[in-house]
Amino acid sequence: MNFSNQSTTSSTCKKRNYRPAIIIISILLIGAIGVLSGLPGVEDFTAFDITILPLLNAIFNSFTFVFLVCALVAILKKNVKIHQRFIYAAFCTTALFLVTYVMYHYLAESTSFGGSGFMAGFYYFILFSHIVLAAAIVPLALTSVARAWNMENERHRKIARWTMPIWLYVSFTGVLVYILISPYY
Repeated sequence: MNFSNQSTTSSTCKKRNYRPAIIIISILLIGAIGVLSGLPGVEDFTAFDITILPLLNAIFNSFTFVFLVCALVAILKKNVKIHQRFIYAAFCTTALFLVTYVMYHYLAESTSFGGSGFMAGFYYFILFSHIVLAAAIVPLALTSVARAWNMENERHRKIARWTMPIWLYVSFTGVLVYILISPYY
């Protein structure tokens, strides 16, 4: 028997099945956000001014956008290590965004857009596309990183071609939604 061949193959990369975790995390996150959108908010909450939370959401989305652009530039320059670091930074700022987003929607009822005419149509188009693609980005981003962790480079590239532009759009439009609705908080 040739044991050296077997040990070389098994030591290269142990593939893990992240699919169940991706499905569970996606369902929990998207489900929790869906439930929160229908809640009335906490009455008489006075611990702090909760309108700071949407501003934090926009700041975290801005950082996510910048980190994703940097990750894209790094991978185009074939600098995988820097690409990975910026992707992890984007995941961190996205996680912080999710914390502040959930806090705000738990504490406050939804804010209605007060504009009309073209601006209302523009706002609702951006908002609707943002919401749909934000729900899609959860499993896409998690699947992309899981494929990278498993060293499935070709499969990672295939899904990242969809994930990166969608995630960039979601983070950018998150800031835009804030800018458009902030006068109505």
